[in-house]
Parts: sequence; C-alpha cells; structure tokens
Amino acid sequence: MASAKKAKHTGETMKGKAKETAGKATGNERLVAEGKAEQIKGDAKQAGRKAKDAFDH
Repeated sequence: MASAKKAKHTGETMKGKAKETAGKATGNERLVAEGKAEQIKGDAKQAGRKAKDAFDH
C-alpha cells in the first residue's frame, strides 16, 4: 500500500516537471506555475509519507 502511494506522489511530481517544461517551451507562464505547484505538492506528500514510515518502524 505504501509503495502505491509513493508511486502516486512520484508521478505527481513528474507530471509537474513535465508541465513546467512544456510551459517554458511554449512561453506559457500559467503552465509553468501549475507545474511548479504540482511538484511542491508531490514532494510534500512524499516527505509526509517518509516521516510517517519512520514513526511506524
């Protein structure tokens, strides 16, 4: 279960990176901002998961 959530959060981060790159390539500042926000959200969820796993062990 934990690895499925980890994969989801990693996917969210990767999706954000892709959006940011696409936004930079097309000059779309909104897309760049959305991509950065998704990366931050995914990274925060990963950090929370790591902290929770540390306390569980």
